[in-house]
Amino acid sequence: MKLLKRSLFSAIFFILITTNVSASNPSEFISDLSLKTSEILSSKITDDEKIVKLKKIGESSVDINGVGLYTLGKYRKTLTENQKAEYKKLFKDYFLKSFSGRLVSYKDAKIIVINEEVKNEKYTIVYSKLLGNSDRPEVKIDWRVYTKNPENPLIRDLVIEGLSLARTQKEEFHSIIENNGGNVQALFDTLSVFANN
Repeated sequence: MKLLKRSLFSAIFFILITTNVSASNPSEFISDLSLKTSEILSSKITDDEKIVKLKKIGESSVDINGVGLYTLGKYRKTLTENQKAEYKKLFKDYFLKSFSGRLVSYKDAKIIVINEEVKNEKYTIVYSKLLGNSDRPEVKIDWRVYTKNPENPLIRDLVIEGLSLARTQKEEFHSIIENNGGNVQALFDTLSVFANN
């Protein structure tokens, strides 16, 4: 299924793997997060234990609610309060399962933070690159970091070689809904099936 194969959320955490600086600004936040993820993936604990730890990282470092509302697009305006609550839970479950389940099999990647651009007090772009190796080329990665609370920066999006993964996910969600006659419940059902299998 296209939705699951091209998940924004697995992509976010696939590339969160190394460097070692404490988080006091967006660049250091990305570096520190990478180190923590790398330590989990290279540890001797079981995959199930790694998944539990990775989910905790996801909950604390990604603006899950913000990303979820963005990827729902125009349809978020049509939801009742009950539907919003249902979607929030479904999206969180989908997000956490998607990234942790895929990331747990990766161990060898290195990100180098190049610099950052403060767009305004709430938004910073962190420019980085995923170093290439014999299996993959070097990849440019721009992190969209939400900094409304400077003490708790959160990831909002990644742009990989010019492609916004949040926008891609939004288009896929839109396609699922449109292909089912504009029925938002079709997306809910898709997310639920994925999260519960």
